[in-house]
Amino acid sequence: MFSRAMTGKYAVPAYNFNNMEQLQAIITGCIRSNSPVILQVSGSARNYIGAGFLPHLAAAARSMVEEARSAIPVALHLDHGNSFELAKSCIEAGFSSVMIDASHHSFEENAKLSREVVEYAHDNDVTVEAELGVLAGIEDEVVAEKSSYTRPEEVEKFLEMTGVDSLAISIGTSHGAHKFKLKPGEEPPPLKFDILEEIERRVPGFPIVLHGASSVMAKHIEQINRFGGKMENTAGIPEEQLRRAAALAVCKVNIDSDGRLAMTAAIRQIFAEKPSEFDPRKYLGPARDELTEMIIHKNTQVLGSAGRY
Repeated sequence: MFSRAMTGKYAVPAYNFNNMEQLQAIITGCIRSNSPVILQVSGSARNYIGAGFLPHLAAAARSMVEEARSAIPVALHLDHGNSFELAKSCIEAGFSSVMIDASHHSFEENAKLSREVVEYAHDNDVTVEAELGVLAGIEDEVVAEKSSYTRPEEVEKFLEMTGVDSLAISIGTSHGAHKFKLKPGEEPPPLKFDILEEIERRVPGFPIVLHGASSVMAKHIEQINRFGGKMENTAGIPEEQLRRAAALAVCKVNIDSDGRLAMTAAIRQIFAEKPSEFDPRKYLGPARDELTEMIIHKNTQVLGSAGRY
């Protein structure tokens, strides 16, 4: 996936899911847009779904692709794994890829734990993502008040010490739906493309990952607020900046909050307009449809991954 994305100057979408409807929407959207996809679950999402249920959901996703006679590749990835034990458990459960996030430790401890996971994963034909630098924000297990930009001069040494297959970097993205609090007329701060370009210069052809890359789409924020929500003055990463990153060394872009917002917006509208509704199919179904359309938009208009298979 990464090799083709690097050659084609696009990014593979990595969508997080927590339930069946989200997974169905992701797969349907990627089939309809002929896009490769990485399905992601965090440790807490895995606990919510149930470790025993997850392999069956993944198998069902694969069956959806086969039944549609689609050629898109699908990977299952652990997002922000925080321990060797969790990574090992996911590898043994059949994950394609795992992330070990030790970015909150010292450089040496980060490299040591990442290397430990790499040695076990590679013995089992599983790829490993690590993180260098810290993203601000809150999302599942990830909590950080301040960002710490990735230092390009540390990247080469880290890759040599660990042998990881891809690297998440910090260039100004952040986790969660409340990335930036903006006043009317203000724009989100630009990503630090100088850091990305310097990393690409130092390790050409190496797969770089962007976390916290939801755009916090204005239409969903407006819809949520119109139907009783309260998400004011929030903004995410502008789509044009993500397009630029995808044309450089970034070949995997993580999107979680945008999926949550899309489904929440649809559900809020239904509950407001049909207060007597109690059938989960009648609100989760439309929420699934809204997320499917968002997936197609991201693949087609933002990441450039549509039509690649």
